[in-house]
Amino acid sequence: MNMAMMRLRREDPRVVGSFRLHRRLGAGGMGVVYLGSDKKGQRVALKVIRPDLAEDQEFRSRFAREVSAARRIRGGCTARLVAADLDADRPWFATQYVPGPSLHDKVNDEGPLGAAELASIGAALSEGLVAVHEAGVVHRDLKPSNILLSPKGPRIIDFGIAWATGASTLTHVGTAVGSPGFLAPEQVRGAVVTPATDVFSLGATLAYASTADSPFGHGSSEVMLYRVVHEEPQLHGVPDALAPLIRACLAKDPEERPSTLDLSLRLKEIAAREAQGMGDARPPVPRAAEADRPTGRLTDSSYPERTLRHPGGAGPGAGSGTSSPRGGVPSSRGPAPARGGVPSRGGSGSRGGASSSRSGSRPTPAGRNTRPGGSGSRPAPRSGAGRPGPRTTGTGRRPANPRLLRQRLFVFVVVTLLVALGIGIVQGCQGPARGLGGGDGVVRDQQVQRLSHAYVPADD
Repeated sequence: MNMAMMRLRREDPRVVGSFRLHRRLGAGGMGVVYLGSDKKGQRVALKVIRPDLAEDQEFRSRFAREVSAARRIRGGCTARLVAADLDADRPWFATQYVPGPSLHDKVNDEGPLGAAELASIGAALSEGLVAVHEAGVVHRDLKPSNILLSPKGPRIIDFGIAWATGASTLTHVGTAVGSPGFLAPEQVRGAVVTPATDVFSLGATLAYASTADSPFGHGSSEVMLYRVVHEEPQLHGVPDALAPLIRACLAKDPEERPSTLDLSLRLKEIAAREAQGMGDARPPVPRAAEADRPTGRLTDSSYPERTLRHPGGAGPGAGSGTSSPRGGVPSSRGPAPARGGVPSRGGSGSRGGASSSRSGSRPTPAGRNTRPGGSGSRPAPRSGAGRPGPRTTGTGRRPANPRLLRQRLFVFVVVTLLVALGIGIVQGCQGPARGLGGGDGVVRDQQVQRLSHAYVPADD
């Protein structure tokens, strides 16, 4: 049923029962649906049988079944029944108005749904069908236009041809038994309808929502019905996560289709997995960062740093149990063997431990120049090696950073000055340098002579 909102026509009633009608919501094979409201302002969707069908007892019976089905179903999967009058000249009933577009309109306006959204809607619909079937009702006409997407979730509407579980399809001339392309093969054959009939229709509906096309193509009613019975559905474009489950729903044999409860559980799992997959689209970056930590998965850029820092002695890799070169062949081998951060614990002379620096690690450490003096490398105060390692558990030194480098530079300058001062004092005590020649020696001899002449008279 088309649920597009339209103005009332001249022949449309303005008041039905205690409800005032405002707009047309759509028209179907049985009657017209209006947007109305009661005296309290509650909005309803009010369905009225067409005048030419009101006297047909078959249609009255079907209408009565729709009302009965709506009354029996519990839960939020359908629009709640508000009022009904089956004995009126034109029987009618009113249900709670569901705001939101139909699934058909949404797909037609916005295109196919993604896997996560589709699985979420499918899970809610299948859970709703569980409540419908527990009430002993088979909808028999589940399709995109009979599903409204409200802010609180999808709602199933239009139980106009709903039938009690186990009843056969209607065979009265002119009676619609469903919509070609969305009804099950057993409906076409006139066999008994069961809850599995609605599962088939739900599978076709989900296929349409994911491709914006019927899984059985287009054509006349006869062609569509033939394809439903004899041909396999076309699921090209259906997300891989949902294709196997939708194909199972569209099995020709009702016994091979999943139950509505099983379908609900599996669709919930797929929806959660797909939603998580959308949020986990970033994992390659964290994994690369973790690979740069001392976990045993080292790259070529880190191993040469350690061998260059310890070219002659037992470096961080000593005693690790692996036969690796110590001279540093940084680019001629594959990934470095698992050396991790274990060798740095307690290792003598260890200045870096594992290869990476937590303060400067990046997801792609192999892109750095780690050779001594290489361009682009970080400042390295230690024996010309590449960037310093992250930490040492044996010596307690902190990771290299600008502050630490400044402190070491200050210590170096102070120590250099102290050493120079000490050398000067020692040379002054030992007298003038001999055998060296040069202007510096002459100046020092002259200074010593002046000091000697100045000092002797004082003793006199």
